[in-house]
Amino acid sequence: MIEKPRILNFSKIGESALGYISVSENNKDIPFEVKRVFWAYYTPHSVIRGHHAHYETEMVLLAVAGNIQVDTETIDGNKEVFFLNQPDQGLYLPKLCWHTMKYSHNAVQLVLASALYNEGDYIRDYNNFNNLKSGI
Repeated sequence: MIEKPRILNFSKIGESALGYISVSENNKDIPFEVKRVFWAYYTPHSVIRGHHAHYETEMVLLAVAGNIQVDTETIDGNKEVFFLNQPDQGLYLPKLCWHTMKYSHNAVQLVLASALYNEGDYIRDYNNFNNLKSGI
């Protein structure tokens, strides 16, 4: 079965007068053990990032500030567009999910990844990604 990208809702504790906190836990709110965390910021609105998939790495993307549009395509050809604009929501990206991201000028994206960085895990050529579809 091919997993699909999906929105994850995290707890939101607090009130508008005092502010909020959201919490996530490995293998509970996040469907994997987090092994790497990184963030992207100051990305110009005209820049589209991503343009890749991973053979094995799963990720959760969060817009802790601003807005992020994420276009996804799974290995079975299912295409979806997600809009991240609430810090208590994340987008789960399974392995073999091609994705691109476009940011508002004030966006800060936090990424939780299931694996340490490994260049060999990246599929950076869309034609190579498409060629993998014939194997499913």
